[in-house]
Amino acid sequence: MTTAIYAGTFDPITNGHIDIATRAASLFTRLIVALYDRPLKDLLFTTSERLAMTQEALKELDNVEVRSYSGLTVALAKREDARVLVRGLRVLSDFELEFQMALTNRSLAPEIDTLCLITGQDYSFLSSSIAKEIAMVGGCVDKMVPAHVAAALKEKFHRLGANAGDKVRIVSLRD
Repeated sequence: MTTAIYAGTFDPITNGHIDIATRAASLFTRLIVALYDRPLKDLLFTTSERLAMTQEALKELDNVEVRSYSGLTVALAKREDARVLVRGLRVLSDFELEFQMALTNRSLAPEIDTLCLITGQDYSFLSSSIAKEIAMVGGCVDKMVPAHVAAALKEKFHRLGANAGDKVRIVSLRD
């Protein structure tokens, strides 16, 4: 039985994340989709909100568990007896960071490998930041995120009102 971990903030989960999780689930006996609960970035959604959205998005995948975690990803992998960390690559600029993280994780836990999956072409432009910015200004994100996530984005930005921009890293789609 091979266990893999697909870790990220998933703020929120996008169709690109779902693509990677679905493909990884087909490669491993058990896939843990792990939401980091204390990233060094501003989050739009709480850990419990991100957890609920991700669980709903991946509920059809029988061998996938969704949970939050703290600390090092390799420490989680060791606790779960996972041998592989799954990462998604969208664009060339992702490679440098993922390469650095893979080498760092390898130095911390040589028994754990990193597997990078190239995202589907339909999602190569997509990030959580882009989806959030489009939703923040009232744009349609229906092809970027599941319906329940689109509804959550709309509701969150409605509640935040004028303060919404404080929670979204601007990608500059409006320039």
